[in-house]
Amino acid sequence: MENTLITDETLMSKIYFIRDQKVMIDEDLAELYGVPTKRLNEQVARNVDRFPADFMFKLTDDEFANLRSQFATSSWGGRRNPPNVFTEHGVLMLSSVLNSKQAIKVNIQVMRIFTRIRQMLLDNTELRLEIELIKKRLDNQDKNMEIVFRYLDELIDKNKRPQARRRIGYKPDQD
Repeated sequence: MENTLITDETLMSKIYFIRDQKVMIDEDLAELYGVPTKRLNEQVARNVDRFPADFMFKLTDDEFANLRSQFATSSWGGRRNPPNVFTEHGVLMLSSVLNSKQAIKVNIQVMRIFTRIRQMLLDNTELRLEIELIKKRLDNQDKNMEIVFRYLDELIDKNKRPQARRRIGYKPDQD
């Protein structure tokens, strides 16, 4: 993986939404950085003060089981302990403890992806707000149209039932 550019799609597929946060799994990050997962976690353990709970946390057994079920991973092979996952800030902090050119390049790319995802969410939120505003306007227009049609119905009913008018003015003798 040395000196190869990772596609944005590959990076985005390695970002998960867990505990209402965008995170990356230690194993995926190690692969991207070109180091064994064990080495990545050793560096984290040596620099534990750099990784508070909002930068990195270990998945619970339930979260890990849920994640594994998404990949249909065999229960006999591969990892058996819940992984560490890193938030955007944790991924950024990893570049300071994994001091290789590959780690720095990948980190820059990962930060750009996180930024793009955040912007997409903001754009999506703005779009949702505009749609809600349009819905409210349409709802008000529907109500106004309903009132107009009700008045039209009343006018039509009134015209269908003409009332006898009392004549006024000159009246010829009725003999």
